[in-house]
Amino acid sequence: MKFAIDLAERAKKINEVPVGCVISDRDDNLISYAFNSTIKSHDPTGHAEIIAIRKACKKLKTNKLLDFSIYITLEPCKMCEAAIINVGIKKIFFGAYSNNFNIYKKKLSNYYSGKKDYQCFGGFEEERCSKLLLEFFKKMR
Repeated sequence: MKFAIDLAERAKKINEVPVGCVISDRDDNLISYAFNSTIKSHDPTGHAEIIAIRKACKKLKTNKLLDFSIYITLEPCKMCEAAIINVGIKKIFFGAYSNNFNIYKKKLSNYYSGKKDYQCFGGFEEERCSKLLLEFFKKMR
């Protein structure tokens, strides 16, 4: 998670929404990583998770990432959640909860909560991850 936070801080420095993502294999080897680049790339799908998944699949020449873990500084949005599910990542770790930023009026139930073969854990370095996002959005206003 610490590397994902470093990536989020890099994103913040270039005025991107500060979200970082890391994908590792079952032995905790780093496979890919990314940070948000929706603004720079003029791509609304340029979320850290999407970019990291694309890089991992390209690197490994596959379209499935079974037995992999993903670490994200912010709870995945529905688009990223769908990508994580479709690629087969079953271990999800994130820092800040998205409802802390009033992105959603109420906490949306995520797909993982009802599935026993998924492991989804939130709140890792939550205060630090939340602070990065809150500072970024405060500056933007």
